[in-house]
Amino acid sequence: MPGSTENTEGNASAVPSVASGNSQPMSRREARALREAQSKGQQNATEANKGADQKSLGVSKSELRVPAPPETDSEDLAETGEPDAKEAAIPPELLIGNPEPKVSRAGRNLPAAIGVGVVLLGVVLVGLFWVEPLLVFAVTVLSGIGCWEVARATTHAKTAVPQIPLYLASILLPVSAILGGVEALGFSFVACVLVALLFRLMEGLKGAVASVMSSVFIISWIPLLLSFALLMLDGEDGQLLIATILLLAVANDTFGYIVGVLIGKHPMAPKISPKKSWEGFGGSLIGSMAIGACAMYFWLDMPWWTGVILALFTTIAATTGDFAESMVKRELGIKDMSNLLPGHGGIMDRLDSVLFVIPLGYLISHLLAWSVAVF
Repeated sequence: MPGSTENTEGNASAVPSVASGNSQPMSRREARALREAQSKGQQNATEANKGADQKSLGVSKSELRVPAPPETDSEDLAETGEPDAKEAAIPPELLIGNPEPKVSRAGRNLPAAIGVGVVLLGVVLVGLFWVEPLLVFAVTVLSGIGCWEVARATTHAKTAVPQIPLYLASILLPVSAILGGVEALGFSFVACVLVALLFRLMEGLKGAVASVMSSVFIISWIPLLLSFALLMLDGEDGQLLIATILLLAVANDTFGYIVGVLIGKHPMAPKISPKKSWEGFGGSLIGSMAIGACAMYFWLDMPWWTGVILALFTTIAATTGDFAESMVKRELGIKDMSNLLPGHGGIMDRLDSVLFVIPLGYLISHLLAWSVAVF
């Protein structure tokens, strides 16, 4: 029937006009405007409800935003010859003094870095061969500064770590290692962990789990591993063995840097440390093996192949230490632990590989000495 062929829009236009108070049919334009107004009203109501929910939960809109990825310049080249992935600059609360300008292709002030490295190595060598208390003092100071840097860095991730137990561990663990050996070191480590737990519990339970776990991690990572250097002093040719292990750590960084900058193109772990390349790792391995073979043969009167084996494991340990600190810094969203050392960053940015090399070198050297004596 002709009367039943009205389209949908025509039916909508027949809705009574409530606002005008009459039952005259709407025009098509009026019906479309009414639908748009209803849709806009529903959208505004939804946004209002979301705002009310956020307000009731005490959460601001800025807190709900996904944090932007950390940023850096594109000239930080180290071991791949390629720009580094985005990293955060050192946060203002972690800076000491004024930021240092970067002047080299490697993203570091190389003259300052070389000068600081020579001074640190000189202090360690003087304490190692001539003034043993100076070595113990150096280990204690480096451990304490490292703990201080990491504890400050955790505050950037909203985790407060009591620092007194960390300083206690930095003193007690090295002294226990030099005076009582492995057994005393183990007992002191357990005692320091218990002290860290008690200190945190006295501050309340809120955030206690993250704080205690961070304290245990820092004590295990820095004072405990660094104290193994003093355990090697009791062995035969202990000073030369420590010097050899430190030399292998330096060779790992030096050869890896040179080869990586020249031909490095394939990152080992792009999401953790994009600057570490397979080519640089190969350079570290070959250079360290050559240095290790010569050092073991001429210094320690051991077969040359023992130096090759020692270099193999120390190179793996040094690379693992670099990755470990990179993981920690990326988790915290920072580039360096601090800017305490010109050209280097923080103390932990220089100790990262050494911390893993020392205990593994201690173990491997004992195994090699036993194998040579038996076979």
